Amino acid sequence: MLKLSLEAIELVDAIDRYGSFAAASERLHKVPSTISYAINKLEEQLGLALFLRQGQRVHLTAAGRELLKEGRWLVIAAAELESRLRQIATGFESEFRLVHDSLIATDSFTKDICAFEDLHCGTRLRIACETLMGTWEALRDGRADMIVAAGDGPSGGGYRAVEVGKLAFVFCVAPTHPLARLRRAVTRADLLEHNAIVVGDGARTMSDRTIGLLAGQKRITVPSMSAKIACQLAAIGHGFLPRACIRKELASGALVEVESEESRPDESFWLAWKPEAMGEAKKWWLQRLQRQLIPDILLR
Repeated sequence: MLKLSLEAIELVDAIDRYGSFAAASERLHKVPSTISYAINKLEEQLGLALFLRQGQRVHLTAAGRELLKEGRWLVIAAAELESRLRQIATGFESEFRLVHDSLIATDSFTKDICAFEDLHCGTRLRIACETLMGTWEALRDGRADMIVAAGDGPSGGGYRAVEVGKLAFVFCVAPTHPLARLRRAVTRADLLEHNAIVVGDGARTMSDRTIGLLAGQKRITVPSMSAKIACQLAAIGHGFLPRACIRKELASGALVEVESEESRPDESFWLAWKPEAMGEAKKWWLQRLQRQLIPDILLR
């Protein structure tokens, strides 16, 4: 009989991700003693150590790293098999994964999530967030069943996409920023003298996408649009921001629009999915999200 189960792999994975037995027990809603007992029993059955204990912190041994390297693929394969079996039996997937660009707040999908849960179909929802090309990469690599992405996707991706709207951007700074005191349009030379605030691309293997940056531009890279807005409010730097996201700041004077010789075209948003394995959950979300228009979803 096999000594290694999928549940055991998931347990080892949780401990590795969260750094300790206690943190893993909190995330998994299990008591720490249960976690410790399960790992000790697994190590005893396998006849090897999976973790090095250093006080409260634990680290994987070489054997533990190899277990996770191969074991994670087994968990993914088992989940996909479960999803296929459930889809054959009911038409609904066991899990549906929606990934959206970080420009859109997750709580923008609250009404959609509630409507889907009212179906009582048994499909588990997994909502995640990526940035720029990272969103497209999630679809390409099978980490998403459907995405709401900013900007054009890669060619030859084997996906379908529909444009769900455009978002206008405005160049702005805090009123205390030096660029706010110019009585003329901001030039390229002006921009090069000050930090640009840019959102880092979340792509792991695809080429990064940068927008509105000049060659040699000084920059500060932040993880999300909300962080970019915060930095520009603090007069740390300049950049283009979506007008729909900063209406209050512009109205109050916390940010000021500045005329610039450099312009940024409107950003297109795309709903994209792979056409194979069209289960009932994917069909439902496709119909639902095609009716939502950007920037309405940003303003909910």
